Amino acid sequence: MAKRGGNKGKAQPRSNIQARYDAAGHGRRLRAWTPPSTGPNKALAGLQNIRNRNRDAERNDWAGESASQKWATALVGIGITPRFKRIKNADRRRAVADLFEDFSAKSDADHLLNYYGLITLGVRTWFGGGECFARRRYRRRSDGLPVPMQVQLLEPEMVPLLDADNWPGMPSGNKIRDGIEFDRRGFKVAVWFYKEHPGDGPTSSVGGDLLVRVPAEDVIHMFEPKRPGQRRGVPPAAAILTRLRGTGEYEDTVLERQKIANMFVGFLTRALPNGDWTQTGDIDPLTGQRVETDGQGAIIGMQPGLLQELDDGQSVTFANPPEAGTTYSDYIRTNHLGTSAASGLPYELFSGDIREISDRTLRVLINEFRRFAEQRQWQIVIPMFCQRIVDWFAEAAVLQGLVSPSEVNDVRRVEHAPHGWAHIHPVQDPQGKVIEIDNGLRSRSSVISASGEDPETVDDERAADKEREDRLGLTVLPPDPADDEDPDEPPGKPPAKPTPKKKAAKSNR
Repeated sequence: MAKRGGNKGKAQPRSNIQARYDAAGHGRRLRAWTPPSTGPNKALAGLQNIRNRNRDAERNDWAGESASQKWATALVGIGITPRFKRIKNADRRRAVADLFEDFSAKSDADHLLNYYGLITLGVRTWFGGGECFARRRYRRRSDGLPVPMQVQLLEPEMVPLLDADNWPGMPSGNKIRDGIEFDRRGFKVAVWFYKEHPGDGPTSSVGGDLLVRVPAEDVIHMFEPKRPGQRRGVPPAAAILTRLRGTGEYEDTVLERQKIANMFVGFLTRALPNGDWTQTGDIDPLTGQRVETDGQGAIIGMQPGLLQELDDGQSVTFANPPEAGTTYSDYIRTNHLGTSAASGLPYELFSGDIREISDRTLRVLINEFRRFAEQRQWQIVIPMFCQRIVDWFAEAAVLQGLVSPSEVNDVRRVEHAPHGWAHIHPVQDPQGKVIEIDNGLRSRSSVISASGEDPETVDDERAADKEREDRLGLTVLPPDPADDEDPDEPPGKPPAKPTPKKKAAKSNR
């Protein structure tokens, strides 16, 4: 029989043992890790400091400039072109497209860029400051513009991080949070801008006379939200700015050390004689003779092939500063691997270092990067920026009488065509697309559109080329049979003949 008594020495019931995440513990290793549970907007405290440091990295650090430059190139290229496919009449479609191109040339309120340049500058502003604002500026018909509207790009500093429940000029019941005005239902109704950039003038405070209220329908706000409810954008490089700073200081320190190491310095030492050696003037205390100089006050230096006899008591010691070390390049490369990963860029594209990588590995990296770039194109740049400007263009064209109210929706519903990606392999990639088309896995129009071209324009150009060739009697050369050769076979070797099938042996059964 089991003895009755207390639970001393007995194991605890299995039901008391609970599974949990190690990251939720408070043991010795994680005792000092106590991050606050900050909301998506309070986490933006110190946002202006992050912007300043990020822009400083872009100005003075090759890694900071490389990330911003490469992303602007990947997302925009030479431009994201709108195509008015919903307009069925070909002549009318061409007329609207020509009107947009005229607007593109005059679309910048600062009279510097066209529509495609505005997209590039908007993306660079987003990566530099974490967000980009653009304002619709109405113009008079007498200004001579294609449509009475232009777009003004504004840096994020133009919208103060202001919170207010009451403000001059704000309707009752509305509130301002981070410079953005919301109504009682939480809808964004307006944005409050500085009249002048606070970094270019004496503005050091926020006052009612320094701000202007702009309706939300006249404002573009492009940024990448990382958390639901986030109101303002953070520079994408915020997570690696401290790393960039440390790496840059390390590189500068090594550079200065190498500069010192390249200075061949010798130190002349003398042993002082016994007795009274104090003398005045340029007299050697060891010999009592005048010190020999080069006429400019410097002791005569060493010359090639010179054998110099030193006086008694003299010796020469040469400086021997430390070198950079054999692990310097590996350390810098490893460090920037993390920097490029946080930037969302392949290291090879980020740094231009393509050593020790095969073309197949590079293709995998580039394809994955392109998926990320297309995600940002179709979820941020196109809907937040490009489409909004097309909407403004359509409304302005209606006001000008160049587009009828019945076709304004067809003008708005454009097909955005980003700049196509170049082939990684100039032969295999097109051949793969031809195979997809021939087997019905993909349409020819989709392949042309993916290259950034308009299928209708390509077909028109092909028809025009054929008509011109026929008219001039030009002969198109047939494809070279060598193109069909097996790359593993020696050049010029005829293809192997198929092995004839053996006849089946007759059965005696």
